[in-house]
Formats: sequence, structure tokens, C-alpha cells
Amino acid sequence: MEIEEFNLTRYSGRSVREMQVDEQPREKLLKYGADSLSDAELLAIILRTGTRSLNVIEMSRALMQHFKGLRNLSRQSWQSLMVIPGVAKVKAITMQAMFELSRRMQVASLGDEVKITSPELAAAYFIPLLRDLTHEEFYVGFLNNSKVLTGYKKISSGGSTATIVEPAEVLRQAILHQANSILLIHNHPSGQLKESSADLLLTRRISESGRLLGIPVTDHIIVAGNDFISFKSKQLL
Repeated sequence: MEIEEFNLTRYSGRSVREMQVDEQPREKLLKYGADSLSDAELLAIILRTGTRSLNVIEMSRALMQHFKGLRNLSRQSWQSLMVIPGVAKVKAITMQAMFELSRRMQVASLGDEVKITSPELAAAYFIPLLRDLTHEEFYVGFLNNSKVLTGYKKISSGGSTATIVEPAEVLRQAILHQANSILLIHNHPSGQLKESSADLLLTRRISESGRLLGIPVTDHIIVAGNDFISFKSKQLL
């Protein structure tokens, strides 16, 4: 995604204290509830303070506009967030931590024991972890005899279009974690909701090796934004 150069001249720099009480984010939340605030106003409460050039609400709006919305904003590294004047390291790290916590809360909502009995359940667990990444990552999930997810491991991390995965490392991790079966998961940052020839070849190689070791591959999930495809559902396993 191409991001335009930040333009400071469009912002007024009017302080939050100069606003009407009902316009101030904290007071608005106290009076009307959190759901009455815009995304920028909620972010302003997290950021707490602005600068002489940008009050905290303008800083929040600048971030939202510069990165073209909350979704793209949540995908940025803390270094990228510092493009906006006044967003120093502490503010940038705070935002990245907040976005990561939000993703983990979605996963936690599934409960302490996650039983993977369908592609939909697998996707519900891993989509929050992978959908906002701007690079490709490959994970293996470990399942016990009851199909309960006992853990997962990132095998590799690559560029925006591919990552290198060694089948031997996937199976080594499965053995170390005493998995009865495994689940393969990776993301397509491009949003392309289709398996590549490389995806098919890799899945076949891991599946064949897993069969020899008595550790079958139950599915391969490809995450693309909020969508996914399942090799099992497409009968590609």
C-alpha cells in the first residue's frame, strides 16, 4: 500500500481544552459511553496527549487518514507509526501493543481449550493472528488425539509474497510437541484467496512425510484478510 507524505498544514492545533466539554473524548466517554466515540476519539484516549501543532484528536485523525483507516493502521510497525509529528517511540509502542492485545482477545474468546473439528474453527483461531500481517508467515498447529489444539509454532517468516518452509522442521516440531496430528496455516498478505502451486507442493511434501511418521496433516488453512480457504474443504489433501 502506498502512503502519501504527511501534510501538517491541514490541522489547526486547537487544544482539547479549548473544545466544548462534550467534544473532549474522556468526558464524552464518561457521559455517553465508549460506543459513542469515533475510532479517532478512542485512539486519542490511548495516546493521551498531542503537541503544539496537533492536539491529540487531530493526531489520532492524522494517523487514521495517513494510513487510510483503522485496519491499515493496525498493521503498521511501531517505527512506521512515528511518521506523524508528535508520535514518538512510547506512543508508537503503546499503539502496537494495543492492536496486538486486541488480536489476542479475539483468540482468547474461543476459550482455554480449543477443539479443532472443522476448518471454520481453525480459521476462527488463526485469522486474528495472521490477517493484519504485511508479510507471509507459516505456522504449524499441534493437535492431540481429541483434536484439541495443544499449541502452535511459527516455522518461518518471509516477504510479502512467499516464505521458505522446510518440511523436516515442521515434522521435527510436531514430534517435539508430541502431536497426534498437525494443522498447517499461513497467510497471503496480498489478499489473494487462492492456493499457489508452491502451496500445493509444500502441503503434499509435508503430508507424505507426516504419513510415514504417523502424524497426519488434518488441514492447511490459508488466511487472506478476514477470509480463508481450507485444503480439506477443497479436497486438496
